[in-house]
Amino acid sequence: MLSQVIPKSTAIINYQVEHDFPGLGHRTMLLTARTLHHPDNGNHSMLLSIVDATDQVCRDAAKDLLFGELRHRMKNLLAVTQSLAFHTRTESRTAEEYRDDFLGRFAGLVEAQDLAFAEQDEAGLAPLIERALAPYAADPAAVVIEPGAAVELGPRTIMSLSLVLHELATNAAKYGALSSSGGRVRITWQVEDDNTWLRLKGVESGGPPVTPPATTGYGTKLIQSATTYSPGGRVDQNYAKGGLEVEIVIPLGGAALPG
Repeated sequence: MLSQVIPKSTAIINYQVEHDFPGLGHRTMLLTARTLHHPDNGNHSMLLSIVDATDQVCRDAAKDLLFGELRHRMKNLLAVTQSLAFHTRTESRTAEEYRDDFLGRFAGLVEAQDLAFAEQDEAGLAPLIERALAPYAADPAAVVIEPGAAVELGPRTIMSLSLVLHELATNAAKYGALSSSGGRVRITWQVEDDNTWLRLKGVESGGPPVTPPATTGYGTKLIQSATTYSPGGRVDQNYAKGGLEVEIVIPLGGAALPG
């Protein structure tokens, strides 16, 4: 067959052939062939090369998949960034106040993206909480993160929870427990219903008295939408006498890992 094909073409270069080989399984081979002419005696011979490219083809497919996922995530990131810039309140505020609020929320997005591309054991709930609250944990007693079940999070859930945790921590630093000496924020979580639901709680104590806001600001709307829209969960905020209590419940889809 090659002797019939080659004269019609200068050469065959890296022609891809897939075949199930006994003892090897399904492999992808690259075939290269060209005719050699011997001017001295007029004989023709054929140079043939067969290379097993199965591993390389698999790596290339994985790269293409990763690139497609990266493009999708970048589109989502830019869309969320645009929404943050558009909805961050400007009325009765200075440019510096707007800048600080917007850049703070954007930093939360950057942290989320960093975690989303981290190794599997790093893209979990505990690292997300630690990184979101790290700027407010100068006093070790101010932020208490109680150990819980190991939970792996998908990229969309990481982004949503990162925004929520940043917003809650910022509010605690401005108005709640982290705004005064001796205030404390305690974070706990557990998985329920055969590892299909995550229940995350944040309880403030030792801070100034809290009261429900008179109006619903963008921060509150962001917390609600980031919890319900993408992960499909819910968030409850209880303005208790001792301090704000927040409970977030989101579906995991069996993502909890053994402890």
